[in-house]
Amino acid sequence: MNSDTQQSKFAIHDAAREGQTSVVDSLLNADPRLANRRDDDDRLPLHWAASNNRIAIVEILAEQKGFDVDAQDGAGWTALMMASSLKTADALVDLLLAKGADPDMKTTNGQTALHFAASKTNLDTARKLIAHKASARTKDKRGQLPLHRAAAVGNVPIVKLLLDHRSPVNATDMDGSTALHHAIAEGHGDTALVLLKAGAETDKKDASGALAIDLAPDGKVRSYIMRSAEEEGIELASDGARY
Repeated sequence: MNSDTQQSKFAIHDAAREGQTSVVDSLLNADPRLANRRDDDDRLPLHWAASNNRIAIVEILAEQKGFDVDAQDGAGWTALMMASSLKTADALVDLLLAKGADPDMKTTNGQTALHFAASKTNLDTARKLIAHKASARTKDKRGQLPLHRAAAVGNVPIVKLLLDHRSPVNATDMDGSTALHHAIAEGHGDTALVLLKAGAETDKKDASGALAIDLAPDGKVRSYIMRSAEEEGIELASDGARY
């Protein structure tokens, strides 16, 4: 197949990606079946529209026969997962949830929309997902909860949200790391304190034998966490200061 034929075959995918609403509308009027055509990345026009926050195009596609809001691409991503990864897609997230998107769908790596919202520090999206019964207890194939991701990026509001919705504070991933390990290793002292106050166990060691406090990137972070924990009456287990 030459490049012109290939380009023509996936014209609706290109238009969805670029936000060319009138082109998408015209193509679908000529052949409604194009809404369900998959490209070489095993993506529908819906996936390209969602990943680029083209809400007007998603609205058009949602009216087509056979529309599946939870359709997955080759890596298992849904439109909701893509929208949850974007910073300015609140309206799109609302639309997809209103269309019945399942917030607990998983990628081939086991991640849900809530994992992506946590990773990208999208608090409003995380709240919307939780409001639509997204589970805060789902582990991906690396054994990570959304809480691990929120802790690693140091987002205190999302960490609190997840803890308030039954995320286990001491769950370990495949490396034996808890959310506390991730928070401290990335230097997020405020996040570490929230986890400690929520009951994070300080004597848990990861697969390499390290305690969370001993993963502090520098003495300043370590001292802040030690001092803050002491003020809260929390005793930290430690293998000894490294600085």
